Amino acid sequence: MAGPIVIMGATSGIGAAAMKEAVTRGLSVRAFARSADKLDATDLVEPFAGDARDPDDVAAVLSGARAVIYALGINERLAMLWEKETLFSDSTRVLLEAMKTSGTRRLVAVTGFGAGRSRSAMSKLESLGHKAILGRPYADKDRQEELIVQSDLDWTIVRPVILTNGAKSGRMKVLRDPSDWRNGLVSRADVASYLIDAVEDDLDIRADVVLSR
Repeated sequence: MAGPIVIMGATSGIGAAAMKEAVTRGLSVRAFARSADKLDATDLVEPFAGDARDPDDVAAVLSGARAVIYALGINERLAMLWEKETLFSDSTRVLLEAMKTSGTRRLVAVTGFGAGRSRSAMSKLESLGHKAILGRPYADKDRQEELIVQSDLDWTIVRPVILTNGAKSGRMKVLRDPSDWRNGLVSRADVASYLIDAVEDDLDIRADVVLSR
């Protein structure tokens, strides 16, 4: 299918790794982020500076796109222990409406292990620690996942476990059965490889998976 892959959050973390993976495969990317103007434009990379909460920016970046990889993150800060987080649900609400209007149907959204129904796969100790530190951001990821699941798009929810900066290993496991879900480590490069596979090969449509080594 023609058209670029929109990567939301393309300047850092998993988003940057996904952009690198896509380019390695010769795929066109539209790199969306507030700081995208710092990226170099190439034959395969179209930087697109914008705000994920702005309906006009999101509508514009979706024009002619084949798919969206949602990989937005937040800067970890002490205040996230008590401040309500709304970035994930706010931006997803805007994105879903824009995708409906544009006709872009494929959404691969990165949330995290502990979001949505994957929380039940955590041990009691893991869950307590996770809630104490990441409770507010993950409450918003819960809201985000609910919005995605209720949409009629061809979505996939991707929950990586604890992320590392290691190289792509090819040993990552895509855990599709909730009885297999578990915590662990996984490299951003391995996660990025799955994200591009999911777009290219229509993997796990209308399903949620956990990624772990």
